[in-house]
Amino acid sequence: MRKQIAADLKQIYQSATVDEAEQRLTEFETQWNDTYPPIAQIWRRNWNRIIYTTNAIESVNMSLRKITKNRGSFPSDEALSKLFYLAPMNISKNGPCLYMTGKLL
Repeated sequence: MRKQIAADLKQIYQSATVDEAEQRLTEFETQWNDTYPPIAQIWRRNWNRIIYTTNAIESVNMSLRKITKNRGSFPSDEALSKLFYLAPMNISKNGPCLYMTGKLL
């Protein structure tokens, strides 16, 4: 049952649009609300924070993929580690991000 709940929640946060995510959350509530009402309530209460966090994480991941794609190959693992250490500083010039601040804004 735990794996099924996790799979259903995954469908929510992997949705392509907010409307699709809301539809998936409604479906989740229909299926699980009788057994586990707090889960859907928590998601509804923290909806904006969940969406913002997911978008911030996806933004950082996309930026890191773009940086590594443009570089091609790396002479050593240390070079890649340095790039990943310095990259968030460059990314944050476009605005504060979750990765740099460690908290939601």
